[in-house]
Amino acid sequence: MDENLIAGMIASTLRVSTPLILCALAGLLAERSGVVDIGLEGKMLFAAFAAGAVGSLSGSMALALMLAMLTGVALSLLHGVACVSHRGDQVVSGVAVNIIAAGLTVVLGIAFFAQGGQTPQLSAAVRLQPVVPEFAAWLDSAVPFAGGIVGNGFFSHNALVYLAIALVPAVWWLLFRTRFGLRLRAVGENPQMVDAAGVSVQQLRYAALALNGMLCGLAGAYLVMAQSASFSANMTAGRGFMALAALIFGRWHPVGAFAACLLFGFLDAVAIRLQGVALPGIGEVPVQLIQALPYLMTIVLLAGFVGRSVAPAALGRAYLKER
Repeated sequence: MDENLIAGMIASTLRVSTPLILCALAGLLAERSGVVDIGLEGKMLFAAFAAGAVGSLSGSMALALMLAMLTGVALSLLHGVACVSHRGDQVVSGVAVNIIAAGLTVVLGIAFFAQGGQTPQLSAAVRLQPVVPEFAAWLDSAVPFAGGIVGNGFFSHNALVYLAIALVPAVWWLLFRTRFGLRLRAVGENPQMVDAAGVSVQQLRYAALALNGMLCGLAGAYLVMAQSASFSANMTAGRGFMALAALIFGRWHPVGAFAACLLFGFLDAVAIRLQGVALPGIGEVPVQLIQALPYLMTIVLLAGFVGRSVAPAALGRAYLKER
């Protein structure tokens, strides 16, 4: 098999999977605490707009990342106020976040930049660049075949790709090896027990939502600062829902969600490669069918596994402290 094809598929899979991984980990933290998070899509979209707007106006990568994360946290806390403090319907609140983000980002984009809802192109100083391109080039030249695959496939990425991968074991450690993680999982299973132990259920859920918002902010910033050079309307294209599907398919576990995100990323990379390619005996596959492949697989996986996955026992249930 062609070395460049293998390396390209690995690199594309990791790049496309990165926002899914960040978003799936965000949803995992929220749902392990008992809060359903349908609003992953909206948070990521609004964070992408914040990164695109601030990055194009200020020319600062750090400021763009910070505002993207603050935007994600603000929307998560808004979701918490509706669902945790006032015990509103968590699904309705999440859908409201998605609707607000889809409409308000376009309105603000038109009002601020008058470019049909888009933001101006980001400068090279704001875009995320590969961390070790020299090492990737050296491997490619020093080691025949394998060096090109490893170098171009694994060492040609920006810092957020590696951060997303590193966060998988970090979130696993947080959930399963720390006191905070034990309490967080307990809140998602039996909040009455946690309350009886003298620990605030609301504080734990708000903490989980704050971490959730930060990760959604990073996912949105990645879309603008790495995959695209500017924000455009509805640029998340259902990735938040794909991350939610990966979370369910992965049985609310960081490693399982990570594997599902890689699968969706691989399918997306395959779809990109298949565009314009004529298959033997079939001919050229319609572009629309190829583009729908990751979403079709999302439906198939959900239909096959959602009934077998056991969600946290208190997921979606508002907690009312007994007096």
